[in-house]
Amino acid sequence: MKTVSLFSLVIIFTMMSCTTPAPKEEAKSDDFQYFLEQFADLKIMRYPVFGFEELSLQQKELLYYLSQAAIEGRDILFDQNCKYNMPIRRTLEAIYLNYTGDKTSDEYLTFEVYLKRVWFSNGIHHHYSTDKIAPGFTPEYFKTLLAGIDATLLPLKQGESKEELIAKLIPEIFDPSIDAKRVNQADGQDLVATSANNYWGDNVSQNEAEAFYDAMKIPGDSEPVSYGLNSRVEKENGKLVEHVWKIGGEYSAAIEKIVFWLEKAETVAENDQQQQVISFLIDFYKTGDLKTFDEYSIAWLADQNSRIDFVNGFIETYGDPLGYKASWESIVNFKNIEATKRTEIISSNAQWFEDHSPVDPKFRKETVKGVSAKVITAAMLGGDCYPSTPIGVNLPNADWIRKEHGSKSVTIENITYAYDKAAEGNGFLEEFCFSEEEMANERKYGFQADNLHTDLHECLGHGSGQLMPGVSGAELKAYGSTIEEARADLFALYYMGDSKSVELGLLPDGKAFKAAYDGYIRNGLITQLTRIQPGNNIEESHMRNRQLIAMWVYEKGKADNVIEYKKKADKTFVVVNDYPKLQMLFGQLLAEIQRIKSEGDFEAGRQLVEDYGVKVDQALLTEVLARYKKLNLAPYGGFVNPRYVVEKDAAGNITDVSLDYTEGYTEQMLRYAKEHSWL
Repeated sequence: MKTVSLFSLVIIFTMMSCTTPAPKEEAKSDDFQYFLEQFADLKIMRYPVFGFEELSLQQKELLYYLSQAAIEGRDILFDQNCKYNMPIRRTLEAIYLNYTGDKTSDEYLTFEVYLKRVWFSNGIHHHYSTDKIAPGFTPEYFKTLLAGIDATLLPLKQGESKEELIAKLIPEIFDPSIDAKRVNQADGQDLVATSANNYWGDNVSQNEAEAFYDAMKIPGDSEPVSYGLNSRVEKENGKLVEHVWKIGGEYSAAIEKIVFWLEKAETVAENDQQQQVISFLIDFYKTGDLKTFDEYSIAWLADQNSRIDFVNGFIETYGDPLGYKASWESIVNFKNIEATKRTEIISSNAQWFEDHSPVDPKFRKETVKGVSAKVITAAMLGGDCYPSTPIGVNLPNADWIRKEHGSKSVTIENITYAYDKAAEGNGFLEEFCFSEEEMANERKYGFQADNLHTDLHECLGHGSGQLMPGVSGAELKAYGSTIEEARADLFALYYMGDSKSVELGLLPDGKAFKAAYDGYIRNGLITQLTRIQPGNNIEESHMRNRQLIAMWVYEKGKADNVIEYKKKADKTFVVVNDYPKLQMLFGQLLAEIQRIKSEGDFEAGRQLVEDYGVKVDQALLTEVLARYKKLNLAPYGGFVNPRYVVEKDAAGNITDVSLDYTEGYTEQMLRYAKEHSWL
């Protein structure tokens, strides 16, 4: 099982408000509309592509082709998330476009919100909690909406009637007990049978799935492929069979479109190395060969000179509870040259950080290879990175490639900047910070400290440490993602409190790291609870990671009062009393989590996650939700993409590419459904 995540750090920027250092281009964007709309628990924003105008025409053309490729795989993700997602989405869209009844009624407006939520989550399950989304309207009203819709406008299979389609979809949409969770991580259950994702056939069990891929592993293989990464597994005639996602295989119609644009991008690559990267990816899509995917990953790592970069493919395995199957996703970007100076300092000192890590020396890398990091500007988001997107990237995921060839890390600073601008003055800090000093530190240092945390987490945290001989990285199974995220977070937190961060100029002074410590503990113990429904515990891996860390250091530091719960006006707060001891505790937990990963100690990993990362204090949850509700904020955010406008001469050659920021959320979703839907 792949345990190193692609998109690792999820900080609730939607809840933050701090002073933000403005990019050089900020003078051009005083009237830029960051916030667009809010509904349910979501807010929709827009991100600026700072620096686009300084690119050459060839680079703009390359960005355009790669951006088109990033849009074409959207249907793949919908189908991966649940096999009913595509007919449900198309039915909802048909209603939205063709219903002629009252569109001002409360019921219709509720339907419209449900459609917007399905778009946002790439399906009928919440993008973060993975619980099925409650529609908020009745099956009877659903039938009323469909009554006047011509059957030819609906996604009917050959020979299927409109009535049969409705009968099929109603249980999936309205019955909360059917396909209740897209990804089930509950301990002691069959995680395959109880997860609604479309990676495994209906009659496949967890034990069968694990045995199927265990049998593929070659003992002593020093370069193992990521088995199962790009396939769906069905049971046929009593045996498990893989159906590979490739041209000529499953999802072929969408993959052909992706390859069409990649082949155009190949003709305007910045250099031979980048051209080779694109060529390997095209070959992978054509053959489905995971060895070719490894060749692509290694070539991608070797491309350190291109300004334009991208991720496109089956990468992230959070959607599969067993961590084998990868969701389709894409991010197109280019280097922020000025801001990258910060990450270059980090990567150039990678060996020092590794050598001084508080973990057992036998778990450290003797020689850190190929660690590179940069700050990027996102230019297009696609698949599992859209509309909700990461703020940091670390690739590749294969442990053996990371060990032998290194890793590439990025911080997506125009996304963090957009989050921050959209959240200005929202009242969140005033509600959840205990003191004026805590708020002042957050406003002064928060944006800088959070970006550094992302840099260290992605560049060094995921790239640190090594597995012991005979350990593959798959031993932690369903707990692997949480343990890996905790490992990277702890590496970042530990070194943010080290004087080396100030010495290298990564932080301005010895006080800045306190904003990161305050924010992390506040989030891990209190504010991330705004994402939990009453009665529930924590299931999402990143949230488990954050509570695990915060709760562990709280419990272990009790004797010294390192962290304290305090009451003020009947409200609960957390306060860090001893920052040096907190840093020491971060180091102790990092040492243990690295040991667990390095030795593949499943039972210790399971116990750590279950003891500290899962259970929720329901009384505190009730209080936090009530306080948060008064702020009228949305705990989750996502983005619409800019639209690329291409100008051509009489011969069809591109003469200019510009950005259009006028497209709204609904407008973009409907355009993508019309122009980029192939399955």
